[in-house]
Amino acid sequence: MTRLAIALGDPAGIGAEVVLKALAGLLARSSTINPLLVGCRSWLQQSYDQLHASCREPLADPRQLDVLDLPLEATITPGQGSSRSGAAGFTWLSHATNAVLDGRCDALVTAPIAKQFWHQAGHHYPGQTERLAELCGGCEAAMLFTARSPLSGWRFNTLLATTHIPLAAVPQALNPELLERRLDQLHHFCKRFAVAPKLQVAGLNPHAGEAGQLGEEELRWITPTLQRCRQHGVQLEGPVPPDTCWMGAVQAWQGSDPTADAPDGYLALYHDQGLIPVKLLAFDQAVNTTLGLPFLRTSPDHGTGFDRAGQGTARGNSMLAAMETALELG
Repeated sequence: MTRLAIALGDPAGIGAEVVLKALAGLLARSSTINPLLVGCRSWLQQSYDQLHASCREPLADPRQLDVLDLPLEATITPGQGSSRSGAAGFTWLSHATNAVLDGRCDALVTAPIAKQFWHQAGHHYPGQTERLAELCGGCEAAMLFTARSPLSGWRFNTLLATTHIPLAAVPQALNPELLERRLDQLHHFCKRFAVAPKLQVAGLNPHAGEAGQLGEEELRWITPTLQRCRQHGVQLEGPVPPDTCWMGAVQAWQGSDPTADAPDGYLALYHDQGLIPVKLLAFDQAVNTTLGLPFLRTSPDHGTGFDRAGQGTARGNSMLAAMETALELG
């Protein structure tokens, strides 16, 4: 059985709530799961006690869970992120990662953090993915979002070529070598589900450049790069105009067209290009999966939810999906 290390995220957010809700569902189905929660035990127990009084959904009891106790150094108020909450989330992630690297656990699940509070605490990373890559020796990590449709059973996989950078920096960050590496990562991941995966690559410009009229990147280097990948045996289509690229995903996700021939994986060239269709179709089911690490890492596809923290109204669906994906693929 895969043992999960679960980093509890920013303690001012909804991390404790969604983890306890998700574990209640997971443990109800299997008593053999023994996750290691990484955070402050007394804060976790206090969160449980507060939520238990008002929450209608089942919650896992921290007293029955294995917790790597890393106490908070100051009181944290739900919904009020700060440098202190950012520092705690950073520390918890680092220790949870080490629990996997040293063999105590097999895969990592992370609750959300707030980047601005990491920065206020002096930890200047674009996100958790980059910190994970550093802890793993500087490997090149990539963000993939995966979800299984509850309507059709089809698995929706979208890899981002670039991640947390300004839109203006995307054209400079993209190049043939990066595109080939990302396609190789996506192809390798999708081989878990298909012997010969079919991939689809979104264009960078409107209408995929429209023969150079709306941008030259597709003509100049994206199309030639994809052609080289095809010559190495990768089945792929692209560059596809971004405004129609995900139409097949809609049909496959909804199960509305049994003849729909959706690809096994999509490559989006920048963050929102990929995340808008993912969140529209699969907000509660999508799981952020980090590729390129020596272990599997998953995370729910939502943020810290400071506006809901401590109220008992946060949904645990995406965190449950993150745990289930880590157990399935880890």
